[in-house]
Amino acid sequence: MTDHGIQQLVERALSLSGADGCIVLGEQLSSANLRWADNNLTTNGESRSIKLTVVSVLHTPDGDTCGVVSRPIPLSGSAAELAELVADSEQAARTAAPADDAAELVPPYPVEDDWDAPPAATGIEVFADFATALGAAFEQARADGQLLYGYAEHELSSVFLASSTGLRRRHDQPTGRVELNAKSADRQRSAWLGQHTRDFTDVVVPDLMAELRQRLDWAANRIELPAGRY
Repeated sequence: MTDHGIQQLVERALSLSGADGCIVLGEQLSSANLRWADNNLTTNGESRSIKLTVVSVLHTPDGDTCGVVSRPIPLSGSAAELAELVADSEQAARTAAPADDAAELVPPYPVEDDWDAPPAATGIEVFADFATALGAAFEQARADGQLLYGYAEHELSSVFLASSTGLRRRHDQPTGRVELNAKSADRQRSAWLGQHTRDFTDVVVPDLMAELRQRLDWAANRIELPAGRY
């Protein structure tokens, strides 16, 4: 096993458990974002966070009970912080009613997960090509007498699962999205467009802009209706 990082944090928490069964989930999340308004980039940034979730299972005469506690914790989390998290989970299990859907914890099985590999991470560099295309879109919007607003966000979550049965699994999940809003210069017409993406390599900004222009053109056809039932 690795001797540093979130994997070790998960292992340390698991080792503190005194429950009949225990699952520890560690999630390391990295994110990057861009925001723009009036055809200008306004803000950009990156963030990192870590969260631990401890699931404690107790066998009682009336059935199995379960306690789940989740909270942010730093990689440098102290033994006291981890002990408190585990203790709170076990206390939650002691006060919980027996679960009518209780089942045995999953035993270990062969997987191709690279548990020891560092958590996947994203950064502002994921927007390198997208930002260049966005700059060109700003210029085109100015030439067309339009205003662009919106944001782009990319997250990469690495989740590590360890259980008292010996199971070790990990999963890296990229998630991204871009939302664009175009307005006419007089702000009387507006059009919105969004797209999901895993890594922004499939986001074609000129195509998005072409569809936004078409939607703005549709909005130019206005029909005034008096108040009434239609």
